[in-house]
Amino acid sequence: MKASKFRHMSVGDKIFTIIIYAVLSLVLVIILYPLIYVVSASFSDPQAVVSGEVLLLPVRPTLKGYAAVFKNAKILSGFANSFFYLVVGTVINLVMTMLCAYPLSRKEFKAKGKISLFFVFTMYFSGGMVPAYILVNKLGMINTRWALLIPMAMSTYNMIICRTYIINSIPDELYEASQMDGCTPFKYMMKVIVPLCKPILAVLTLYYGVSRWNDYFNAMLYLYDESLQPLTIVMREILIMGKVDMTQVTDASAVSKLQGMSELLKYSTIVVACVPVMALYPLIQKHLVKGVMVGSVKG
Repeated sequence: MKASKFRHMSVGDKIFTIIIYAVLSLVLVIILYPLIYVVSASFSDPQAVVSGEVLLLPVRPTLKGYAAVFKNAKILSGFANSFFYLVVGTVINLVMTMLCAYPLSRKEFKAKGKISLFFVFTMYFSGGMVPAYILVNKLGMINTRWALLIPMAMSTYNMIICRTYIINSIPDELYEASQMDGCTPFKYMMKVIVPLCKPILAVLTLYYGVSRWNDYFNAMLYLYDESLQPLTIVMREILIMGKVDMTQVTDASAVSKLQGMSELLKYSTIVVACVPVMALYPLIQKHLVKGVMVGSVKG
């Protein structure tokens, strides 16, 4: 806030503004400090991490943690699997969402109201985990990559956002003009609708991408083969189950070293796992605000 504008405020407004900025600053510190700590710990010496020397900045900086991450075959396999599910799954999500949202946005589609009601019904009521597992099992997708791609091929919430964006942002005159030029409905969708939907598609890419990358429960439920498991399952083993067995080590210095490397590996894995999702934001930032506002405010 500009100083000149602050000086012209009343006493009550100044106090309110100071309180708001103080609260927001506190929230920023609460959110930002754990992130900074994780990054700093991932670059610190293992013994410094175990002894609690790391507070804000790295202590005796080292890349041992990241070297251990990229030497761990399970982590590399999990990272590759997560990247595959992210890319292929997001593409499937976007295709299915657009194929569903566009017909439901057309006024001449008489059954769109009933079909929309059918989709909305699934947002509030579902068969549950057991019927879903039985269905995936009957389809022969258990312990295959398809188990993480097909059952989550579309989100009704995201489809409604996309449909609302099309209705509010693309005029019907374009469709009428394309018909006069002999354009088929499918060609109109591919040549006109999809290019004009870049902002909302960017938003949905972020929504679907983050969901795919963070998916843990479905992978735990459907995948048993370690070669198919994503990074979230591997991180579970490292963060929760990756503890040092003291009974197997008699040397105290060796125990301390193992504990240090175990802690360092946890923080380094967290940082590596966050990088792909964080890289999505700069790529779609210019479309994010427009897509969210137009796709959600109206309709």
